[in-house]
Amino acid sequence: MSKINPNLNADSVPTQIKNPELVKERRRQIVDATVQLFVEHGYHKTTTRMIAKAVGFSIGSLYEYVRCKEDVLYLVCEAIHGEVQRAVEDALSCSTENGRATLAEVIHEYFNVCDQMNDHILLMYQVSQFLPKQWQIKALQNELRITDIFINALIRLSGKGDIPEIDQKTASLVAHNISVLGQMWAFRRWYLSKHFSIEEYIEYQTKFILGLVFQNESLHASSSLYLT
Repeated sequence: MSKINPNLNADSVPTQIKNPELVKERRRQIVDATVQLFVEHGYHKTTTRMIAKAVGFSIGSLYEYVRCKEDVLYLVCEAIHGEVQRAVEDALSCSTENGRATLAEVIHEYFNVCDQMNDHILLMYQVSQFLPKQWQIKALQNELRITDIFINALIRLSGKGDIPEIDQKTASLVAHNISVLGQMWAFRRWYLSKHFSIEEYIEYQTKFILGLVFQNESLHASSSLYLT
């Protein structure tokens, strides 16, 4: 299982510790240990005492950094979203703006992260329903923030190199497809991994996603014929 390197906001969950760097380091340890426990034992059977023991804390020390198990779950979700977002943004920062190849590279990087973090992603969707309502909303906002990165990338690539012009509606639909198809590897890997390697899966799905982009060009061309 891949470890995550969360850049956790020290203000997202109250803490008694005043040193933000120490809070970030300790919460990173808590998140890594907790993901393992949630995967092995399930959310409900994992106790705060089990978490404290896995991290090497006393139960009192654990409560200096989190108030309850729901706090830990929220930090896990935040860390997973943060890791995925960084991977996508890194891929975009290294892009050469040459159209199809850039988009394919972003898809490849995102799908690889979904493969490396498949247990984390599956866990997040299984247990996020147990978050307090306000944090469920925040988790959904984080999910949409990642999709927005794909939307902005598609708009940025629109009309460049061999990428056709992409309108906002198409960019939004394609971006949501990228987001969901990457996560599908985690949700259905029990079946997919028996028939595809991750590289084969990425190749097939990239062709499908690029097909949506270039189909949009054909649809616009057809529409213009009817209008002339």
